[in-house]
Amino acid sequence: MKTIHSFGLLLSALGVVAGCSADGAQYKTEPGPDGQPAAGQPAGGQPGSQAGGNTGSDPTAPAPVAPAGKAMIRVVHASADAPQVDVYAKGSATPLVTGLGYGQTSSWIEVASGKVEVELRASPSTASSPLVYTTGALTLPDTANVTAVAAGLLSSSDTADGFRVVPVVNAFAAAAKGTTRVRVLHAGADAPAVGLDVGNDDPTMPEVASLARFADTGASGVALPSGKPLAIGIDAGGARVTAFTTPALPDGGDVLLIATGLLGKLAREGGGFSILAVGSNGNLGFIKQDPIIYTLHASPDAPAVDAFVGEAKIIDNLSFGKLTAPIQVQPGSYGIDVFAHGAGTARPSGSPALAAQSGKLLAGERYLTVATGFLAQNTLSLQAAREGFDLTDGAAHLRVVHSSPDAPAVDVGLLSAAGTSISPLFSNIKFGGSSSDTGVSAMPASLPIGVTPTAADSTVVARFTVPAAANERAFVVAAGALSPPHGAQGFRLAVVDTAQSPWTVSHVFAH
Repeated sequence: MKTIHSFGLLLSALGVVAGCSADGAQYKTEPGPDGQPAAGQPAGGQPGSQAGGNTGSDPTAPAPVAPAGKAMIRVVHASADAPQVDVYAKGSATPLVTGLGYGQTSSWIEVASGKVEVELRASPSTASSPLVYTTGALTLPDTANVTAVAAGLLSSSDTADGFRVVPVVNAFAAAAKGTTRVRVLHAGADAPAVGLDVGNDDPTMPEVASLARFADTGASGVALPSGKPLAIGIDAGGARVTAFTTPALPDGGDVLLIATGLLGKLAREGGGFSILAVGSNGNLGFIKQDPIIYTLHASPDAPAVDAFVGEAKIIDNLSFGKLTAPIQVQPGSYGIDVFAHGAGTARPSGSPALAAQSGKLLAGERYLTVATGFLAQNTLSLQAAREGFDLTDGAAHLRVVHSSPDAPAVDVGLLSAAGTSISPLFSNIKFGGSSSDTGVSAMPASLPIGVTPTAADSTVVARFTVPAAANERAFVVAAGALSPPHGAQGFRLAVVDTAQSPWTVSHVFAH
């Protein structure tokens, strides 16, 4: 097995590993799609509901043992587009589980071993309510523990990604002290066969070369170090697709990791591609994808730059107005040092032109960082803005980021017909600041935009025509200098569109 790099910055886009400190990951108990209850929390169903992942007990405790003639079964809801469900054994008027939402795991339920047919109905329900799905006859071996995973897409009739229940028989090998037994089930409905790279250190040599959709890594599980976060790269065709960082794994226990959700959604969305961690005795919660950062060079007088985390070069030869490729890192905070561009990958000697902190980067999120300020005045700085645009409609959504170091606080808005005043869309945006995460909605059009100092009698200091397209979600970055020194870059808008991956940048110049 390749070396597992814990807490290290995983720069998968550049293929290097840097040694620095990162905050430990945590399981997330967030609501699922449409505000469904969080994994590991009560589902709020009927009295006696067994949904919610054994709330109040230790999810890492040993699973209960079924007596002779019986089996233990539990249900995991891992279908991103299915509603909350009630679970019945065929022929029974009383549900085994009620109100089970996406990301939740039921309690263990003792049933007779042998053949059983499981029926799912939209919650709340009665035994006469329409079926969402029936498994057909499942065989529950005597004294077995079986986890029934609802997976696939309820909205699809395709056998490749349609809804199904995957029975997972608990047959973990015993975990030695200092290890955890981990079993991975691929239930990502729109994901291809993937490789699993333990340590996230080489996408061309994953430990599991090709895990097919709805298949798993084997009943006995794989022994992995416990007590520390674990980096997992998800690979396809020798390239990194995405990466995750698990919380510290329980010593001597076993964990079922279910890759679920949709790659076609953002990681921060309900139903986005994530890992649902299920302990031997209950739900642990979702693990979101590692955060992604993009960097824009917006310093008017700085040359092309390189950036380092520790000794690792993470940005190479980034010039004014350019945007980096996406860089995926483990959750945490990082020190970033910026130098004038130089050949090679070695960190230069001497002090950096800028030494800054990234701020805390959270799992599931994407960030725009902007290098700005004047090099000659020793005022270089690094700004960061989280991508949090509204996703509820197909309009354009725009967010202003003020990164022009000699500009005062500004208002930005639609120009009047005469072009001498504005109707503000964004007010009092100071250098280093930005407007609301969700952005302002705009109809698709070429928008006449004006910028004024924030003052009652302010006049328009710059006029632009900003194209706004349907479904565009863009940072509008005020970059360059209003009064540029000799050789410095002048004022403009850098429009960073986040609607597609990778992000793109275009420039709009004043009339």
